[in-house]
Amino acid sequence: MSRVLLTGAAGFIGSHIRRQLLERGHDVVAVDGMIPAAHGPDAQAPDGVQVSNLRTADIDSMLDGVDVVCHQAAMVGAGVDARDAPDYAADNDLVTARLLAAMYRAGCARLVLASSMVVYGDGTYTDAVGAAVDPPARTTEALEAGHFERYLADGTPAQWALTPESAPIAPRSYYAASKAAQEAFAKAWTLETGGSVTALRYHNVYGPHMPRDTPYAGVAAIFRSQLENGQAPTVFEDGGQMRDFIHVDDIARANVAAIENTPPGFDAFNVCSGHPITIGEVAHELCRSIDGPEPVTTGRFRPGDVRHIVADPAHARETLGFTAQITPADGIREFATAPLRD
Repeated sequence: MSRVLLTGAAGFIGSHIRRQLLERGHDVVAVDGMIPAAHGPDAQAPDGVQVSNLRTADIDSMLDGVDVVCHQAAMVGAGVDARDAPDYAADNDLVTARLLAAMYRAGCARLVLASSMVVYGDGTYTDAVGAAVDPPARTTEALEAGHFERYLADGTPAQWALTPESAPIAPRSYYAASKAAQEAFAKAWTLETGGSVTALRYHNVYGPHMPRDTPYAGVAAIFRSQLENGQAPTVFEDGGQMRDFIHVDDIARANVAAIENTPPGFDAFNVCSGHPITIGEVAHELCRSIDGPEPVTTGRFRPGDVRHIVADPAHARETLGFTAQITPADGIREFATAPLRD
């Protein structure tokens, strides 16, 4: 068994990883900054979790005897506006750089890094015969007219396709840029030190104890919060946006697999369910599960949103031996009544 430094250990994902690591007999050094945006203004750290702001903390002292670092601490979500940019850079990129430097000093050579599908930007598309294409970006004028797909030159919609890890890195938000930078720092570190980094590109994560409706929450939690307030979930565009929703227990399993079987050098993996589903279907499934009001498809849009982004799970299956165990159909029904974090 390994001694694991787990950052973000009190967070939505980190708490599930910690539980699974302990169940498997690993020795976990658990730390969390307990920032209000993630935990609420009055949250207290769980027993066994050290409160530490990794922007300024003595990371070297945390690495005593550590075999592998599982780095989950991050500022997440789309954010509010450009004023969030310095916090994404500090909490995600500066902290990762400090962590990598401390690992070098401590002789700790293995890192499992929480990354995200957002590094891919607009995802992968093909034409009608399956040839890869890069259709023009959506325009505000098209979105205002209700044309939500990305269209080929002949006016037909491009078809979404599974996005492999070899797809170009093309971030479209401050959060996405910070995750891409984390990966770049980590890859450079492996080249210099000979260490190993496994970057896990999470797709849409949901599950028990997910944060409630905040500017940084995921769409599944936003729908849940609306239903709890007696409101119909509000779905942007036409609800046809294709995504891959993966249960937090499966995210934790992927991290455990990477910790116990870290590939050499730098490698990135999609972590997804392998069962694509539309945003509209997620809303409808939540409503059906609790006999709630039908979702309202608003036609509203955010110009920077991605239309479709769906992962190819093959690399994680073949290299890490990871396959998700919970389908969105089963997981979303459970999530409809699962406890959320205030």
